[in-house]
Amino acid sequence: MPILNRVAEMQDEIAGWRRHLHTIPEILYDVHKTSAFVAERLREFGCDEVVTGIGRTGVVGIIRGRQGPGATVGLRADMDALPLSEITGKPWASTHPNAMHACGHDGHTAMLLGAAKYLAETRNFKGAVAVIFQPAEEGGAGGKAMVDDGMMERFGISRVFGMHNMPGLPVGQFAIRPGPIMAATSEFTIRIKGRGGHAAQPHKSIDPIVTAATMISALQTIRSRTIDPVEAIVVSVTKIHAGDAYNIIPEELEFAGTIRTLKKEVAEIAYERVRAICEGVAAAAGARVDIDIDVNYPVTFNHAGETDFAVRIAQGVAGEPNVATGIQPVMGGEDFSYMLEARPGAFIFVGNGDTAGLHNPAYDFNDEAIPAGVSYWVRLAETALAA
Repeated sequence: MPILNRVAEMQDEIAGWRRHLHTIPEILYDVHKTSAFVAERLREFGCDEVVTGIGRTGVVGIIRGRQGPGATVGLRADMDALPLSEITGKPWASTHPNAMHACGHDGHTAMLLGAAKYLAETRNFKGAVAVIFQPAEEGGAGGKAMVDDGMMERFGISRVFGMHNMPGLPVGQFAIRPGPIMAATSEFTIRIKGRGGHAAQPHKSIDPIVTAATMISALQTIRSRTIDPVEAIVVSVTKIHAGDAYNIIPEELEFAGTIRTLKKEVAEIAYERVRAICEGVAAAAGARVDIDIDVNYPVTFNHAGETDFAVRIAQGVAGEPNVATGIQPVMGGEDFSYMLEARPGAFIFVGNGDTAGLHNPAYDFNDEAIPAGVSYWVRLAETALAA
């Protein structure tokens, strides 16, 4: 089952869809142009059903096989972009200010459209394929919104599969693992109330900057001195805001960051330590502190049987040496996790080659990855729904 000839023939067309989508990146749930483009293509392909508005702006297309009734397998792509200004200089660069496809969701959407066109032409399976186009992966929990809208029950989806490009992994290769493959995510915001004053008289103030600096350093001991060294956890402070002048100690400061783990119990310990550290440091400084922790996406957890199945399909497309089956988990988050909580399935990475990293303003999806990605989707659907 190497790259399908028909898919190779379709590569330029699929790349054209991808580049068009790249010019019109949209954020979170406001993917109206993108979802309209997707729905129009699905109708052109002759999908049996094209349903919009699932999870607010998600789209689901149903393709029924010609070999009779059977199960329904779901294939998912994400559609949203990031609030980032593009610097690629490509002819198909973003035309929307402060928005760009810096994570390759344009490529994911185009590859699944390519698979939908192929499957609608051939229908060489029994049962049905649900092609799922999801909004708001980048922090908006669009996957949860679609699940909460009853998508799995409405379309009778029994298994669900996802795919994401991976810069640094050679084009034509795949990577996957059973169990946790991407991290659970949470965000914290710490607000410190001190007492402002003249920078030349720090003894008359309660300095929120010094207080925050102590907290930020101490938060790193969660990883180094609280959590078992063999467990995976990241605690990163990513924002800090305070002050407007060289000679004024500010009254208030706010900093924020993220916690990433592969186990719920590890996350719970981290939350307790964030609170204890920040409250303790604030008390010692005489400051007040307000702590908000927002628990976000759960762990993306690949089911064993579906992972084995995905490995076999990927090996059939790329060859056994080109499928890594024991990669280290990625500490980024992914809201396909909600779909994997609702139904058994697996999430796989496809190589994007030697490109800029994800969430980088110089990133661009590699169109040479299209044949492998589309062939994987087609073979997975046809094999899962074989007569």
